[in-house]
Amino acid sequence: MDRVVKWSHGSDTICVLCNKAPESRNHLFFECDTSAQVWEYVVKGILKHEFTTIWSEIIHIISDKKREKMSLYCIRYAFQAVLYAIWRERNQIKHGEKMIPISTLKRVIEKGIRNKFSLVCKKRAKGMGELLQFWFSTRI
Repeated sequence: MDRVVKWSHGSDTICVLCNKAPESRNHLFFECDTSAQVWEYVVKGILKHEFTTIWSEIIHIISDKKREKMSLYCIRYAFQAVLYAIWRERNQIKHGEKMIPISTLKRVIEKGIRNKFSLVCKKRAKGMGELLQFWFSTRI
């Protein structure tokens, strides 16, 4: 049984982002149309033909140590940023707040990623000097 369903015992288990399907980890990340749009916007330029919304395939991609270091860092950080933002948005809606527009959510996530990558470049992290340029090159 999915942990999300266990935690929601006794309450409505329909996804609050799309109101179309029961909420589960796989649905919320990224079978849900709303979260899938955000995920695609953030990572499609990096993953290109490997892009997927299937949880197990995403886990395989972010676990691939053969992938180029900068690309892997971007994918992993984007994954974390999108998961955090989607979960936060879900919780805010569950607690009575209105959903922010998807376009706004996408911009907030992307800005957070850019800020993090800018900081990594400024700190001159080994092998990451071109991280921000790499990120910009993936934006489609």
